[in-house]
Amino acid sequence: MRNNPKDWQIEDLKKIADNYGLIVRQPGTSHVTFTKSGTKIRITVPSHKPIKPIYIKKFLELIDELEKESS
Repeated sequence: MRNNPKDWQIEDLKKIADNYGLIVRQPGTSHVTFTKSGTKIRITVPSHKPIKPIYIKKFLELIDELEKESS
């Protein structure tokens, strides 16, 4: 993901989020929100295909923040 932030699908992010214990919420069809219970960590990603690289980078920042907290 870091080396190639292009051509990712929302299902890929959902799988990764599940591995990190993130809550995945998709109230409609156009956006998906990833949150971590008990924290202010949150990101909303448009579910258009493919996901724009800026959202992949923000998602990776969220994962990095989670890894810092667990250390």
